[in-house]
Amino acid sequence: MTHTRYAFIKAQWHAGIVDRALDGFQQLIPADQVDVFDVPGAFEMPLLAQELAKSGKYAAVACAAFVVDGGIYRHDFVAQAVVDGLMRAGMDTGVPVLSVSLTPHQYQETDHHNAIYRAHFVEKGREAANAALMIGKTRAAAMAA
Repeated sequence: MTHTRYAFIKAQWHAGIVDRALDGFQQLIPADQVDVFDVPGAFEMPLLAQELAKSGKYAAVACAAFVVDGGIYRHDFVAQAVVDGLMRAGMDTGVPVLSVSLTPHQYQETDHHNAIYRAHFVEKGREAANAALMIGKTRAAAMAA
């Protein structure tokens, strides 16, 4: 069975930036084929990604988050845990789980940085959509061989 639906999970921390990834994703995959799910932050994405992948409804699950140094915790540990969790969700379910999770070395909440990262998330969303479509075609061809 070929699935034509995609799940898109987006963390609400820095939503004004992260939401742009969905814009880019929907430039290649029509909005009516994308179910969108919001979670509080990046750390909540892997469990939902796994549950959505297990549902059998989706060709792929894309996850977007912006993990920055808040000065209180080591953001690199959070980012690593998230990416590891997303990879595990994909490996455990056999459904591609794609990460649009960015962890910049330098981020300041200025108009300049916000504009840079909003544009970057649009591009990363397009890349995730392209990856979702490509892996679907590649897997279908491999199964037909």
